[in-house]
Amino acid sequence: MSEKDEILSQYLRNFAALTDQDIAESQAFWRPRKIAKGDFFNMQSMVCNDLGLVVKGIFRIYYSDPKTEEEKNLFFFSENQFVVSFRSFISRNPCWYFIEAMEDSEIIFISYKDLNSLYEKNLNWGRFGRLLAETFFSYAQSRTEEFLFLSHEKRFLRLMEEHPNIVERIPAYHISSFLGITNPSLSRIRKRLKDNQSK
Repeated sequence: MSEKDEILSQYLRNFAALTDQDIAESQAFWRPRKIAKGDFFNMQSMVCNDLGLVVKGIFRIYYSDPKTEEEKNLFFFSENQFVVSFRSFISRNPCWYFIEAMEDSEIIFISYKDLNSLYEKNLNWGRFGRLLAETFFSYAQSRTEEFLFLSHEKRFLRLMEEHPNIVERIPAYHISSFLGITNPSLSRIRKRLKDNQSK
């Protein structure tokens, strides 16, 4: 078993308690893919056909305003997370967002068609589908609630919990965009947190 296969198997066991037999049934459907920095997992206005597990790298989901061309970051996905435009994936409607690799990245992916064939044949894979839907619903609701109830600083801390090394891995303006703040505001937050830690 290759290292990537082992990473996938371990993740599937942890995520949905799939058995070795369940995973073996799916093995032929999962394929590796390298995505260079700046290239796309999925494009705006295209149907998202694949579900990827990030083995290496980090991706951003962002919206590009067609009038102003301003980019707004909505989510980041890094190692040991699924990357997908979930609404597009399940509805088969075009995606509203771009999903871009922010580093040279590697994923293991499965197509919508193949994943649904597993759902139909195996109850355990059906449970995987339910857990996947619950995960992405939780992402979406948490994102909305963070903007409603958390300060900029607490949103930054939540981001650091989810992606501990993100500040070292991507330009600061991408983090500012995700948090809905300016670069100077982000610098002040980071300085304040650093000062508090040194006390």
